[in-house]
Order: sequence, then C-alpha cells, then structure tokens
Amino acid sequence: MSVAALFTLLDYLGVGLFAFSGGMLAARKSLDPFGAAILGAVAGMGGGTLRDVLLGRLPVYWIEDPQFLAMALGGALLGYFLSPWAQAVATRRAFLIWADAAGLAVFCVLGTQAGLGAGAHWSIALLTGVMSAAFGGLIRDIIVNDVPLVLREDIYALAALAGAGVYVGGLALGGPQEWVTLGAAALALGLRGCAIIFKWSLPAMKIGD
Repeated sequence: MSVAALFTLLDYLGVGLFAFSGGMLAARKSLDPFGAAILGAVAGMGGGTLRDVLLGRLPVYWIEDPQFLAMALGGALLGYFLSPWAQAVATRRAFLIWADAAGLAVFCVLGTQAGLGAGAHWSIALLTGVMSAAFGGLIRDIIVNDVPLVLREDIYALAALAGAGVYVGGLALGGPQEWVTLGAAALALGLRGCAIIFKWSLPAMKIGD
C-alpha cells in the first residue's frame, strides 16, 4: 500500500470511529437520530477541521471530499442504532471509550503529518497532532454537557502527544513512513488502552474545604 493510500484509509477510519463514538453518546443521552448525526459529524470531523483552518488549508478537507461527511454520518448512525444491543451501561460506555481511543490514535498521527506537510516546525506539528486527536471529542462532550475526556485526569492528550512525538522522531531518524505511521498510532492506542484498563491517570488537584 502506498503512503498516500495509507493516510487516506486512516483518515476515513478516524472519522468513522470518532463519529461512531458520537452516535453511541447520542443514544446514551436519549437524542434523536438527527441529533446523533450532528454529534457524530462534530466528533468525526471537528479535529480535522480545526487542523485545516490553523494550517490555512481551505476549503477544509471534508468540503473538498464529501465522502468524509458521508463516513461521519454513517458512523454516527451506526453507533446510534447499535446502541440498544449494548444494553448494559458499562458495555455501552466501553464501546464509546474504545472507539474514541482508536480515533485518537489515528488522528494524532494524521494531524502531525499534516503539520509537517504544511512546512510547520516540528513543535507546531505536535500541536496540530494533539488538537486533531482531541478537539472533536472535546466539542462532542461539551455539546451533551459532559466533562470532556481531555480535561479529566485520564491519560488522553498525553497519549496523543506520545504518538505524535514518535511519528516526528521516527521520521527524523529516517524510518519508513508507513511503519512509523503505524507504530506511532499503535503507541497512542496502547497508552490510551492501558489508561482505560489499568485506570492510569495524572494526579488531579484536590482542595479541601
């Protein structure tokens, strides 16, 4: 598979996974299918939209290629209508969190690659990677009045930063782009997955009465 084809595949996958998480969350919040479509589209395309705006890549990617919009809407409705089969609250939450984790792993690499491709300094590319990975989920959670995952003590943005850092470092060391891409995404997913399974978290400020 060519590098371009790999990034296109990952882009579709990331949009679909984040949109799926939005659809699942919409069902948990008892929204209607239209609300699920909106929430999924925001979750699936929000990070990439911010990335393109900051890098001056206009019109943004999903306007140039409406197939991304179709993927976001399809993923959102799939998550929404599959939600009744995950009857237990814990099961439904697990679907949502793991879809979000996979989307984060994909988008932290795509955002970093976009930053480097636009000629940005590597530090800015790290920032675009983290924002691409976190912004869609941030807006998704704010819309339904949840505390966003990225603002909690969970290992979330840190996992995205680690994936972005490995991508930048791997390329700087001359690694094959395909393997660097997959390795960076796998690391981000692994860190986020360990945080989910083993309850890893950063220390939160606790102020007494």
